[in-house]
Amino acid sequence: MIRVALADDQTLVRAGFRSILSDETDMEVVGEAADGEQAVALAREQRPDVFLMDIRMPVLDGLEATRRITADGRLEGVRVVILTTFDVDDHVYGALRAGASGFLLKDTEPMELLHAVRVVARGDALIAPAVTRRLIAEFASRGRRPDAGPRLNALTEREREVMGLVGAGLSNDEIAQRLVLSPATAKTHVSRIMTKLAVRDRAQLVILAYESGMITPGWLA
Repeated sequence: MIRVALADDQTLVRAGFRSILSDETDMEVVGEAADGEQAVALAREQRPDVFLMDIRMPVLDGLEATRRITADGRLEGVRVVILTTFDVDDHVYGALRAGASGFLLKDTEPMELLHAVRVVARGDALIAPAVTRRLIAEFASRGRRPDAGPRLNALTEREREVMGLVGAGLSNDEIAQRLVLSPATAKTHVSRIMTKLAVRDRAQLVILAYESGMITPGWLA
């Protein structure tokens, strides 16, 4: 059973998400919060598998609430999916940097929402290729000098190649197809990379790929 918590300052929005999730036999809504402080308290009390988090909330916004949740070692198993009506780069990047495992717009179709919850619950990240393209463009426009850092020296050439494809938004199946590997082998590569680099999930691996300069505009043609 996937235990899900909801945080949104609009009662009707929470009710809508609860209705969608409660119809699923493998999901259970364990609590709701109307602001960021309540969300952090709820996470500590219930320790849900997935927390659906709005960005713009009173008292404490969703990004800061996400940072507090992901920084708390007692909440290591809590995965946050950001839900917002604002499809802008600052929110996408901020959400991922805060430790979110996924980012979806509130007008996402119910089936896509359910898929996102299941994907994140099993430890994967949900980052659409369209989101990764915007992040790549944002890093390029900032003109910042990439710093790969010593951690990447632990990776093999194949692992660097796989990490670059993860950063470009490809799924394990897509990576396997592109590199002529089995899906199981691609998944093993991704798992080993995350272990070597000590990142909590695929979303953080994507961020590291950007910040290290592995991904640049036009890299994946």
